[in-house]
Amino acid sequence: MKKFNLSPLWLMALFITLGFSSCKDNEGVIFSIEDDKKLGAQVSQQVDSTYKAKGQLLERNSSNAEAYSRLDRIVNRVLNSGQVKYRNEFPWTIKIINDPNTLNAFATPGGYIYVYTGLIKFLEDEDHFAGVLAHEIAHADKRHSVRQLQRDYGIAILLSVALGNNPGTLQQIAGQLAGTLGGLKFSRDAETEADNTSVTYLGGTNYYACDGAAGFFIKMNQEANQADPPEFLSTHPNPENRVQNIQQQAQQQGCKTTTAPDTDFSELKRSLNL
Repeated sequence: MKKFNLSPLWLMALFITLGFSSCKDNEGVIFSIEDDKKLGAQVSQQVDSTYKAKGQLLERNSSNAEAYSRLDRIVNRVLNSGQVKYRNEFPWTIKIINDPNTLNAFATPGGYIYVYTGLIKFLEDEDHFAGVLAHEIAHADKRHSVRQLQRDYGIAILLSVALGNNPGTLQQIAGQLAGTLGGLKFSRDAETEADNTSVTYLGGTNYYACDGAAGFFIKMNQEANQADPPEFLSTHPNPENRVQNIQQQAQQQGCKTTTAPDTDFSELKRSLNL
């Protein structure tokens, strides 16, 4: 009998074709955690390169040491909440993009997080900022990004991107995640799960108000004339329902809803002259 040697790429494509597109633990994600990390690393390099070329990526150097020290303190409270599934598997690093006109934050597969100075400037409450970051961390930790990218591009193309063999698609994916190419369109269920998970993460900190993300949506609603709203202010579900849902989740979980001090966020803004 003739033997056929199928590459891992073709095996993955075959699984899709045969309908093996879901598994209990990862809810439809066929990518392995290692492939998730490889894809995230490739996308992160592309994002870094794009914004470095524009002079907008704030490097982790002595000039920005205070900003990153304060930002890391906020992020690490969320990551160390005991609720982040892939806390030790993903690299979890955050970078600042200097664009005061863009209210956005996003996370790539594998846990590379980006936040725009426009969002930092817009917000006034550290709990609200932590809620946005928790929402984006949830998208990576729940593997929403890679699941949606599987649907958009197919597993074979994604694997080629993860292996560094498809620069054109890599650039497109980086643009989608950053919102410069229309944003990555998460499903209603994914957005709701990220909102709900942000409550769990913040509750686990025993520091931030666990409904912090609701405060962000409330402020955005009050300033509905803002141009270029972030992708996570999607109309599915609408912002008012998201506020109600987040607050309901906080009530059900019985977690802390009193406001934390704004010390780190205030110092972050001061160090960035925002």
